[in-house]
Amino acid sequence: MTIPEIRTVCYVGAGTMGCYNSLAAAVSGYRVVLYDMDEQALQQVGERHREMAGMLVGGGYCAHEDIEAAMQRVSLEANLARATAEADLVSESVVENLDVKRDVHRQLDATCPRDTILTTNSSALPVSAIEDAVARGDRFAALHSHFGSPLVDIVGGPNTDPKVIEILERYVESTKGAPLVLRKEYPGYVLNAMLGPVLGAALALVVDGLASQEEVDRAWMRNRHASMGPFGMMDLFGLNVIFDSWEHRELDVRSARLQPMVLDFLRPYLERGDLGMKTGAGFYCYPAPAYQEGGFLDGGDVSPGLVGTLLVALVSNAILIAAAGVADPEQIDRAWQVGTYLDAGPFGILSGIGETYFLQALALEVEALRVDPDKAFLVEAWLGEHSAR
Repeated sequence: MTIPEIRTVCYVGAGTMGCYNSLAAAVSGYRVVLYDMDEQALQQVGERHREMAGMLVGGGYCAHEDIEAAMQRVSLEANLARATAEADLVSESVVENLDVKRDVHRQLDATCPRDTILTTNSSALPVSAIEDAVARGDRFAALHSHFGSPLVDIVGGPNTDPKVIEILERYVESTKGAPLVLRKEYPGYVLNAMLGPVLGAALALVVDGLASQEEVDRAWMRNRHASMGPFGMMDLFGLNVIFDSWEHRELDVRSARLQPMVLDFLRPYLERGDLGMKTGAGFYCYPAPAYQEGGFLDGGDVSPGLVGTLLVALVSNAILIAAAGVADPEQIDRAWQVGTYLDAGPFGILSGIGETYFLQALALEVEALRVDPDKAFLVEAWLGEHSAR
């Protein structure tokens, strides 16, 4: 059911997220305008919507007969002024470049009706870095979705009106999404701020020669009862995306050591064009990857050390999020469970394994230079404070 404050939604950028979110909004009953300055990208929208329809129907989001009606509610537009003329909400999903995003929002601020809410779907750039490009800072926020997951992060900027956050929260709920309102900005929001380090820990184990990608995935899948492991997930996201994230990142003690090794490890895949699921090959071959075969989990013993490394990456970064005052442990657990479809969040896992085991594993990771000592100190301090309570 739609909400009264929003009737028409304009999605800026007809890439993966723009196409996916525009279809989900249209299925929920909203009138949708999908804008892109690239006419060729607009010509591909119908085909991409039909591809994504299978994901929505298969996931129980809607019935098959809802799709055609939804597609009739989507208009395509290559003129920004016409695209936004009646927009109550704009969601921007253009390239992750600060100058580009600021310029787009400057144009949106100038062309949109006065009451239009402007949002960015940026996954890496903070809303505060974009907000001063618009005059309507009170009606500007981050509305960050995750492809294939109902989780949606909502983050206000320094001047965002709390009423706008409340409208966005109800809008997400109206599209069958799971809103997570963050108290403040945080790199990677919540889910990605945990998932990224888990993937980084998996890469560290392999580039350090401690395990194969299959052994890492098997360890994670067995321990977490997951349908895929970290390397399967990287295939899903795209190895080019993983490479870019390692090539352009702020370096700490851990990542400075690992960065050149990780890039050297990934580079041959990119040179061959093996980018993961979307190209049919990456760490695994698709559409029938080895980790989906019946005997994959039965292949050999799993070292407890592999599981420990991955769990330390997850739990320690969850604690850092809580320590920063971004979200409560319960919200963090919910974000992980909704975003990954797994049965336990990091604080639930911590409760199960115990603080003693976790701190011992954390100390080993610091010694192995897979965890920054300064971050480990913050984690230990938070645990000490909250255990005392």
